[in-house]
Amino acid sequence: MLKPIKRLGQNFLQDPNTIRKIVDAITPAAEDAVVEIGPGTGALTGLLSQRYHRFSAIEIDPRAAELLRETLPGVDIIEGDVLDVSWADLATRLEAPRLCVIGNLPYYITSQILFSLLDAAPLISEVVIMMQYEVAARLIASPRTKEYGILSVAVQLSATPKLLFPVSRNVFYPRPDVRSAVVRLSFPEKLEEHGGVDPKFLRRLVRMAFNQRRKTLRNSLSALTAELGVALPENVTSRRAEELAPEDFVDLALYLLRTA
Repeated sequence: MLKPIKRLGQNFLQDPNTIRKIVDAITPAAEDAVVEIGPGTGALTGLLSQRYHRFSAIEIDPRAAELLRETLPGVDIIEGDVLDVSWADLATRLEAPRLCVIGNLPYYITSQILFSLLDAAPLISEVVIMMQYEVAARLIASPRTKEYGILSVAVQLSATPKLLFPVSRNVFYPRPDVRSAVVRLSFPEKLEEHGGVDPKFLRRLVRMAFNQRRKTLRNSLSALTAELGVALPENVTSRRAEELAPEDFVDLALYLLRTA
């Protein structure tokens, strides 16, 4: 057993029932390739490589990558940081139109990995990942709740999130301090264009709105509206970010860009 490295957020999954439950949760199409993020000691990797012939695993820890090459010869192990991966290049390498992604995410970079996958949404068919329970709750949160925020809007605009099941702290080594949950993100075959609004502008708008979530949108977006030289529509000026559904942010972005 490898000694877990704390700075890499390593908590190795050990329970066979949980392992099988996670692997059973993915439903790739026949033409999809499967990619595992952070295989560690290979808890999921063995089962995944048996089931799917187009399969790769991305591992940042050289010790774990070497262990996987020894214990699972023939499995495509990509040694490196998942945040440096080009999902387009990986799809080409695996000769697949879309990718099904699975993994036990390092909790300290969960948001960065999620945004990386959202940016590659046309290439992703499904994501089944384990994360901190509180983050999972944010992905599925509804407007007007304390969990609803930037991640909620970003994820729900690109995919359909579902919290599949909680995971006990006792199935990991070492035992983490936080609760965990497995989430599925289902991406449509054809993504919504959202009226052609620039995704970077939309994300910036959402981030600014929620960074001062206690303020009304008139105040939280004042710097942006001043920059564009426009005013917010009257129906949103006195509302707060948490009151707007994901589609409302798209409508607001389109209004601002067309009015500017």
